Amino acid sequence: MLMGFLRTILIFIFIYYIVKILMRMFAPLLAKKMMDKAAQNFENQFNNPYYKERPQAKEGETYIEKKPEETSSASHKKEKGEYVDFEELDE
Repeated sequence: MLMGFLRTILIFIFIYYIVKILMRMFAPLLAKKMMDKAAQNFENQFNNPYYKERPQAKEGETYIEKKPEETSSASHKKEKGEYVDFEELDE
């Protein structure tokens, strides 16, 4: 029983060090691959045709890309609460 327990502990230690060595070898490669993927996504987003086709606004005009979400008046009041007027009392 004791030999089986020691054998299991040694196997876990061996696996831990093997994974540690493999991570030192492959972590830089994985990081580089992730950085290249992020750079590619950034480049694709920058080269998006919609990004370039914005209408040219004349001086003094405002261009809105996205309409803000409309909130109903009931939910608007519900979020902010109710205004209560108060008076200060002198004692």
